[in-house]
Amino acid sequence: MQFAPPARPRRKPSLTPMIDVVFLLLVFFMLASRFGADAMLPLPLVGSGGEYTGPPRLIDVYPDRITLNGIETNDIAQSLAPLMQSPSDMLVLRGKDSATLQRIVTVTENLRQAGYVSVVLVE
Repeated sequence: MQFAPPARPRRKPSLTPMIDVVFLLLVFFMLASRFGADAMLPLPLVGSGGEYTGPPRLIDVYPDRITLNGIETNDIAQSLAPLMQSPSDMLVLRGKDSATLQRIVTVTENLRQAGYVSVVLVE
């Protein structure tokens, strides 16, 4: 008569190495990622909204081009000059066709560098 050897209890796998790897990945991605904004817009504190006066100045920002009142332009500051009575006149900026926020911020910064101070962002 043959007897089978006693069954050994199964070992449970240790989760310690997996937890170590997860924490190492967490630390790696925290150190490798950038925290902060690409650009920040200075937002002036305005007491009340002004009224729109003068000719239309609608700037559409596309991912690859800019249009002023529906006409494509390469130099937005030069195209705006005949439409502006003063640098504080209101400009209406609208993002189109999935334009990224960074693209809109870049156009706004270019307008501010050209001396235009009143930009309104609409949907």
